Amino acid sequence: MQAHPLRLSPGEDLRAAITDVLVQRQLHAAFVIQGIGSLSVARLRFAGTDDATAFTGDLEILTLAGSVSPDGAHLHMSISDAQGRVFGGHVAQGCRVRTTAELLLALLPGHRFSREPDAQTGFMELVIRSGSHA
Repeated sequence: MQAHPLRLSPGEDLRAAITDVLVQRQLHAAFVIQGIGSLSVARLRFAGTDDATAFTGDLEILTLAGSVSPDGAHLHMSISDAQGRVFGGHVAQGCRVRTTAELLLALLPGHRFSREPDAQTGFMELVIRSGSHA
């Protein structure tokens, strides 16, 4: 495992920036261990829903974690608004950094993650391959 701290700048798309790290480093597996910072736009998909809900304004990232593969990222985040209300869910495209986002990624060069259909859940789920299959 390789630790990879990452700072994002104003206007960057949170999700796109995270997945770009794998592309740039030609890796196939990572985890976002934690993230903090601020957003001007957050798009979260709540459990059991199909569409993301957009939040705008001065937002704080309280927690951010998830897995990243070439097939996409599975990220969960909790945010708070200027009144201290907290919301959480799946991170959708379009979350824009307001002032900064500070992340810690764990890069896993000996592994290969993919998302494949799972008959039990009915969703695209994480498949982990390691060693000679990576």
